[in-house]
Amino acid sequence: MPARHPRPVSAMALTAMAALLASCSGHDSSSAGDPSPPSASAKPNILFIVLDDLGVDQMTSYGYGGAVPPRTPNLTAIAQAGVQFRNAWAMPTCTPTRATFFTGRYPSRTNVLNALVATDLANSAPSPYEMTLPKLLKTQGYTNALVGKMHLTGSDLNAAFNLPYGYDSMWKLGWDHFDGFLDGAPYNIDTRAGLTTKGPDVDSGPYKCGFIPSTRIDAANGADAGACYFADGNCAQISIGGDVTTPGRSCMERGGILDPGQSCQATPPSYVDFTAQNGYYSGRWVRSTANGDGHVIPASDPSSRGYRSILETDRALAWAAQQPADQPWMLTVGYSGIHTPLQLPPVSLIAEGTPGRNDNLVCSPLADSENTPVLTQVTDLIDNHLITNLMIEAMDRKIGDLLVGLRLARYNDDGTLDYRPEQTDTVVVVVGDNGTYVNSVKFTAPGSFDPKRAKASPYQTGVWVPLLVAGPMIASPGREVPHMVGSVDLYRLFADIAGSDVDAAIPAERPVDAQPMLAYLTDAGQASIRSTNFTEMGTNLRASGTADEQYPCVVPAANNVCTTLFPQKGICLAQGGIWYGDNLSSETSGLPAAGYNNCCQVQAYRSAQGESTTFLPTATKALTDGTYKLVRVARNQCEPAMGTADPGAYSYSATGYDIRDELYRIDTAAPAPLLDRDGSELVAIAAPPLDTSSLSGAQQQAYARLSSEMDQHDAVASYNLDYDTLHCPGDGNRDMVVDQKDVDNWRELSRLNGGQSSWYDFNHDGRTDAADLAIIEKNLGRSCSPAASSAAARPPERG
Repeated sequence: MPARHPRPVSAMALTAMAALLASCSGHDSSSAGDPSPPSASAKPNILFIVLDDLGVDQMTSYGYGGAVPPRTPNLTAIAQAGVQFRNAWAMPTCTPTRATFFTGRYPSRTNVLNALVATDLANSAPSPYEMTLPKLLKTQGYTNALVGKMHLTGSDLNAAFNLPYGYDSMWKLGWDHFDGFLDGAPYNIDTRAGLTTKGPDVDSGPYKCGFIPSTRIDAANGADAGACYFADGNCAQISIGGDVTTPGRSCMERGGILDPGQSCQATPPSYVDFTAQNGYYSGRWVRSTANGDGHVIPASDPSSRGYRSILETDRALAWAAQQPADQPWMLTVGYSGIHTPLQLPPVSLIAEGTPGRNDNLVCSPLADSENTPVLTQVTDLIDNHLITNLMIEAMDRKIGDLLVGLRLARYNDDGTLDYRPEQTDTVVVVVGDNGTYVNSVKFTAPGSFDPKRAKASPYQTGVWVPLLVAGPMIASPGREVPHMVGSVDLYRLFADIAGSDVDAAIPAERPVDAQPMLAYLTDAGQASIRSTNFTEMGTNLRASGTADEQYPCVVPAANNVCTTLFPQKGICLAQGGIWYGDNLSSETSGLPAAGYNNCCQVQAYRSAQGESTTFLPTATKALTDGTYKLVRVARNQCEPAMGTADPGAYSYSATGYDIRDELYRIDTAAPAPLLDRDGSELVAIAAPPLDTSSLSGAQQQAYARLSSEMDQHDAVASYNLDYDTLHCPGDGNRDMVVDQKDVDNWRELSRLNGGQSSWYDFNHDGRTDAADLAIIEKNLGRSCSPAASSAAARPPERG
């Protein structure tokens, strides 16, 4: 394990922050929207805003945004009032990044290696035995809330297989209040618009936007009037006129379901279905409190209906309003935007002059004709970018409303945000959780980012994210920090702001990876703290013997990449993918009825059709010194040799992995950053070590340094993948010793959730049972040396 690094955050910096808090004075507080003057003795509150699938390619404050950028006046106002970090990295996918925020550890330390899905083991979810950030802040008197999407746990899909603590899971991780979603994204858009007469499930209807368009857009299925039913039993007649241009959309925006061409009845007709989730407009919320008490608020509840960015903001404000004035808090708001499915936001959140505000042509069925596939691809791309812009603008508007509602800012008469963080007692941090997803990437100038190397890849478009920090301690606000920071560093930043001593709270044998960054806020001249930045993505642990339950999905826009990450067909389709788990579409008509269960079979099938296929890596890591970037990729190999058998005969090789190194030169310049594009490698891609004889001396030295450090990361990953079975079997709480605590923890978890998957499932069979207890008892008293983490790396596990 690497040695702990010194913390260049002096007591003087913390003292200066306290002095700034004590000396602040607020606006005239006669207006309800004015910031409140801070208490001289109070610890600062912390507002942490996480944006989903939003990379720097979208951000005009960074000098990018493409030819038609989204409007983000409030995010820009935060950047101008604070500090903008130009060189921030996240992990390639959401769950690993979000786990780094709250554990301070890289994914390979925790085995939280990829977005958590219903078939993954709980061993790849953040552990309740970690010193999570909310637990750490509690030692400093903070109360902690999380509202919206965070995707840190399993879900109740698949019989809650990987959700040992059920709806109390976020409480067990340390949050005093949780009001949000366990799932990783909004459910698919209900193309029936809530009417069961339009199809047997949400994917089978004619309304791709989730509402009934006007007859001008869809003469066959549209409606210009009807009865708008609400979940509380009320109903309103609605028709075109005034502010209503599309009754179906207006009804959906209000939380209702339109019965087209009908009049209101005393009770809703039986075919009006409030139980179905509809993208961003209705969903199942989960709520827990300081005592646990976790429970579901179904989509049919009136409070669950409405646009997510609005509900996420309102619920965050409702919690904050209940907090005592002398109680410091950390409020995390995980906005669902702009994760797929892309769906039109309410017109009320969009400025009059924004292109597409009142344009419902994206909902026209004419653009989806199978007879014009080229036209459909073009219109889909245009529609995706238009809707992405609208969703970002809507979210930006609600971020402004959040700051105003918390009395941290106010709106000027012209609607612009008046934000003066030096006059508040709250630190505001805004970050993206990974790069933008393929269909929304800004590939035009300024920026010209790479949609084929976007989210779920270790390349710049996939991991380079916005990071904005504003607050009373900022020295010289309105500046940029050019130095490298990682998502993992936010753990230490929040701890330092709260006055927590991370090194005292974390066992020395398991130090965190988070590096300090508070000095960047308090000292405008602070030199770079990190010498390298790191990102990684792997394959979450799955129960042995489940290979036949993993169905492939190919995403054409992402260079025809094949993955078994998505456990359900609907999720694959929502990502713009082709599902190979059955033969029910024209694109997969030649498949066996049961479909395929690995990407080797899909590659063989598509090859016979003359179509190319790439594999999502089983493990991928990237490391940079700020100038040179090393990417190491491991992919499955197939057997038998491709082209020698029927597609159904193929499987992943039990021993063969294709491991390659790629070396690039990068920068973060605006408006045209140097990206790690396909073909821009400094030397031919090959198995490590690369032949660097053609490179300059400086480039050879850079590769040698990066490769040596990458080998260490590989060794850490190998050690932790084998921790349960080889290095420390029986130590489920990762305290480096097998003792009575492990017996007690096993006993609790074996009785919860039917004894399904948990952190005490040491043989990874998806059960927490007597076999696991036997492993504990066999190893009782064993102490485990962290030095073993430097063991030679083995090939990554198969995905």
